[in-house]
Amino acid sequence: MSPSDRMSEPQHQADLLLYRLYRIHTTAGRMVVHLCESEFGITRREWRILSFLAEREGALSSQLAEHAMLDRARTSRTLTSLATKKLVVRQPRPSDRREVHVYLSEAGRRLYEQIFPRVAAINRELTSGLSLSQRRQLDAMLDTLQSKVAGMVDARPQSPPTQDGGE
Repeated sequence: MSPSDRMSEPQHQADLLLYRLYRIHTTAGRMVVHLCESEFGITRREWRILSFLAEREGALSSQLAEHAMLDRARTSRTLTSLATKKLVVRQPRPSDRREVHVYLSEAGRRLYEQIFPRVAAINRELTSGLSLSQRRQLDAMLDTLQSKVAGMVDARPQSPPTQDGGE
């Protein structure tokens, strides 16, 4: 079997797409974790929540959990930590106090604006070995794979439990 067939006919763990993506994620993710923890005093989970809120102010905690691929308990603990650090503000809906919208505080927004360019630089460095054409192809392929896996999950009678994924 030629090496080009290893995507559809893997022979070893190192041939599996998910394992290969995991290795990239874990290795590059360590740089993001180090940046967040050592320079900014926040965890990887806190960074994921902050970055989502920067794009979607006023999200519900359930939306945050889904986007960050965390269970609701972890999301709640992360939001409590971010609120303690005064990086987010929780605002209950007046008509239904069980529905809580979450916003970045000014300090949270400033922190996001400091971290995001640094994380984007890691992303640029990671993809710098690819040509523009290759980056566009990879982007399209990742979109295709994401759509495929969403369809696979939707076709199953019960979705697998949410995992604590990467950045």
